[in-house]
Amino acid sequence: MNWEAMLAPYAQVIEELKVKLKGMRSQFDYESSHSPIEFVTGRVKPIPSILEKAENRQIPLEHVERDMQDIAGVRVVCQFVDDIYTIVNMLHTRNDLTIVGEKDYISEKKDSGYRSYHMIIEYPVETIKGIKMVIAEIQIRTLAMNFWATNEHSLNYKYKGNIPTEIKERLQRAGEAAFKLDEEMSKIKDEVQEARRIFHEKNK
Repeated sequence: MNWEAMLAPYAQVIEELKVKLKGMRSQFDYESSHSPIEFVTGRVKPIPSILEKAENRQIPLEHVERDMQDIAGVRVVCQFVDDIYTIVNMLHTRNDLTIVGEKDYISEKKDSGYRSYHMIIEYPVETIKGIKMVIAEIQIRTLAMNFWATNEHSLNYKYKGNIPTEIKERLQRAGEAAFKLDEEMSKIKDEVQEARRIFHEKNK
């Protein structure tokens, strides 16, 4: 398989989505209103990770593009929980992508304590051979959720998915603490936004 050729459209999807999402953030800044987007990152899944996941899930390599939905991944990080749903609603109104699946791991967290909102999309990429529909995943989460998930990912990598019970329990408690932080910050959201607006105006 020519991996470079296969993955090129996925890299293009990530770059285009990052530009568009950052553009949405800039529009809020121009209007001096609260942006639900704090920052945006993206990545193409490394080839070894694709091969490992294909093996674990028994996906034939010729079906990887069809059956693996997170080869292209974009992450949108927000300040507040309700910002997540603002972004979800905004993405629903766009006509440059098609949403084919959604999972709300915020209202229904995973047993591990993981919280995030996942959207699976189809995105049209212009290639030299014409339009190619590429499947990508958009994860939307708060700063606190992102901090927790980044650490959980590192621990899963270290322990190859078998995190010791004591650490797993601490992770679960940390996940609850992170969500409690999100809930408390949501209660003073208006004050935080007003403070940021004043700071923004002062430093124009």
